[in-house]
Amino acid sequence: MNLNRDTIKKIMGLIAFAILLYVGLQNTKMVSSALRYLAGLTAPFLIGGCIAFILNVPMRFFEKKIFTQKKGKGSIRMRKMQRIFSLLLTLIVVLGVISIVLFMVAPELYNSFAAIGREMTSFGKRLPQMLEQASERLPMFADEIEKFKADLLNVNWKEVGQMAKDFLQNSNFLSSTVDIATSVVSGVANTIIGLVFAIYILLQKENLGRQFRRLFYALFPEKHVDRFLEVCDLTSSSFNSFLSGQCLEAFILGMMFFISMTLLKMPYALVIAVLIGVTALIPIFGAFIGCIVGAFLILIASPIQALWFIVLFLILQQVEGNVIYPRVVGGSVGLPSIWVLVAVTLGASIAGVLGILFSIPVVSVLYALLRDYVRDRIHERGIAEKKIQ
Repeated sequence: MNLNRDTIKKIMGLIAFAILLYVGLQNTKMVSSALRYLAGLTAPFLIGGCIAFILNVPMRFFEKKIFTQKKGKGSIRMRKMQRIFSLLLTLIVVLGVISIVLFMVAPELYNSFAAIGREMTSFGKRLPQMLEQASERLPMFADEIEKFKADLLNVNWKEVGQMAKDFLQNSNFLSSTVDIATSVVSGVANTIIGLVFAIYILLQKENLGRQFRRLFYALFPEKHVDRFLEVCDLTSSSFNSFLSGQCLEAFILGMMFFISMTLLKMPYALVIAVLIGVTALIPIFGAFIGCIVGAFLILIASPIQALWFIVLFLILQQVEGNVIYPRVVGGSVGLPSIWVLVAVTLGASIAGVLGILFSIPVVSVLYALLRDYVRDRIHERGIAEKKIQ
């Protein structure tokens, strides 16, 4: 075996990797703690990168379709102004959509909870009268009903309150609440920092891309960097197409619910349609969140219509999940319908909501890479085209 310098470097690298892997497996707790610490440090920047990646889709649309780049004197300054205006329009559109959803849904949810509170208060006042009427209509259960009524009226609510207070003081409820509140505050702070970081990325994305390319070409072999950049371009294209297709699919689903609920004269048609359209941005399963909230809103107005709404949701969800979604989203990322369903199912099983969000673009990239590899291998081996038709 000819041991030249490159071969020795590869062997040494494999040995170092094996040693690091062995040490890591022997100290899993320390490694996991270090990874959590590193994730906490980089969380704002990771969040910022994700926000920038998502906002770049509508921002690029504004840059290409609304603002035209003029060449000549002052073109650099003009491009900077176009970039700033495109970013401002993107933020206005995104914040506007979020505000519309909140202002439409939040008041209805508040009214529903208020109605439930009023119903529970009036129910507590009517309960003794209802028990008396039940005792008169069901004399064979009169003794049991009177006993239940006596037990209900003799409840020592001060003692119940003291028991609840003791439970809260002696349990981990308060500490868990503090931990949750701390996590929420930390998440909000990371999101704000990430948003600021995303704005800087979007304003300087060409410069950042050029700097990273220079760094990669300086550190790694040229052919590996070329292949890596090709995969990055493919990944970016797949994610952008996925986001565009997902927004179109959510709009179609929301319109289907609005038209159907309007024809069936169900209450809150516009509110529920908007809510389902927004939650449908989470592939396949996101609309179920809108279904739960929508059924809750209708339940206050009419329990029967709430039941019919659930039936309508199941019907439209089947149409959306098996017909519209694979064609719209799968077509946008170049992924056949069957593999869209496989990707979403596997993503949900492996990583839950995050798996659902990222499974389709990831699988579309792997599908494209495998397709190109298979095509090249068949061409290299000289296999006739008619054999694989």
